[in-house]
Amino acid sequence: MRVLVVGSGGREHALCWSLAASPLLTRLWCAPGNPGTATCAENVPIAAADIAALVGFARENAVDLVVPGPEAPLVTGLADALAGAGVRCCGPGAAAARLEGSKSFAKEVADAAGIPTALWERFEDAGEALAFVRRRGAPIVVKADGLAGGKGVVVAASTEAAEAAVADFMQARRLGAAGAAVVIEECLAGDEVSLFALCDGTDALLLGAARDHKRLGDGDTGPNTGGMGAVSPPPGLPPEFPEAAMAGIIRPALAELARRGTPFRGVLFAGLMLTADGPKLLEFNVRFGDPECQVLLLRLKSDLLAALLAACDGELGDFDLRWREEAAVGVVLAARGYPGAAAQGGVIAGLPQAAEIPGAYVFHAGTEVQDGRIVAAGGRVLTVCALGGDTAAARDSAYRAIAAIDWPDAIFRRDIGA
Repeated sequence: MRVLVVGSGGREHALCWSLAASPLLTRLWCAPGNPGTATCAENVPIAAADIAALVGFARENAVDLVVPGPEAPLVTGLADALAGAGVRCCGPGAAAARLEGSKSFAKEVADAAGIPTALWERFEDAGEALAFVRRRGAPIVVKADGLAGGKGVVVAASTEAAEAAVADFMQARRLGAAGAAVVIEECLAGDEVSLFALCDGTDALLLGAARDHKRLGDGDTGPNTGGMGAVSPPPGLPPEFPEAAMAGIIRPALAELARRGTPFRGVLFAGLMLTADGPKLLEFNVRFGDPECQVLLLRLKSDLLAALLAACDGELGDFDLRWREEAAVGVVLAARGYPGAAAQGGVIAGLPQAAEIPGAYVFHAGTEVQDGRIVAAGGRVLTVCALGGDTAAARDSAYRAIAAIDWPDAIFRRDIGA
């Protein structure tokens, strides 16, 4: 099999690392990739958003399967364009990718499928949205309806904070067209869990659960980020939860999308809140999360490539996956200033020493090579992960690996998995 992974983050490094172990693999590319993906794939200088160039490369190089990492190319039609060229893609077409591309569409699907979720309203007029916030009070959640790169959700503890979010999204247009409409919903209380399933349009196969840590600072303080760490399996998760969530959330969503004539193929990611009334849907994503992908794939014993092909070919009903019993912990190292203007160009040393810690793995995200040295070139720069007999052991190994890395600009949480 000749495979092309699309993207350049830690998620894509983990995907390439896992796919490279497949006995089915003949050749592996990553577009555009990073210094980490270059250790297990051939990097191709094509941007993840350049659909025409990606399709052209796939056709010219007889690519058998394309594996998209980020959501934006899927929302803008990468899978559809590849299908038109006769190339398999393990990702949904644009119509089904609206589950992530439009918060209100995801809510409509959830309501139609009987999936429990927060009460919500959609607004295209800022004045009406502000009046609704003042009428309902806080806490309340304001979400940009469109794709916002993880920056489109404000959990407002006060009416003033919610009003500021509406003004920021709808009037100041800080997120551009993504914030032209907003979804305002009730604030759910409980523990968050990310559930992942591999789907073939009809059947779904559990890929596991993880807990992501979005806030920048220890104790879940500070601004929201793209993710500062993840743990799999989430400590304290009831053993019956994953299959219950598959039955009550994933499979009903698949059935509703199929009923609409837009079957979903690829990785479906449900962000859930474990409330006193049971799990409720926060959002759907149409791809692996980052950094959840890194910790999930560390625990996967089966051949990832075979599973992705089964999803593309509608064969998941007869497929199974094997998982390691160990726990995995991943800690994101970001550049000073993130999630704002992040410090760039700092030399990162000690990566070989970090990888020598038993059970530890270092996945690259925002890095590049300058004069033969690895330097920071993004906001989230590395994900340092580890496997262990339990969460505590995995956590210990991950932080020992971090201690071996010499990068003065690094910022990271010290309580992931604690």
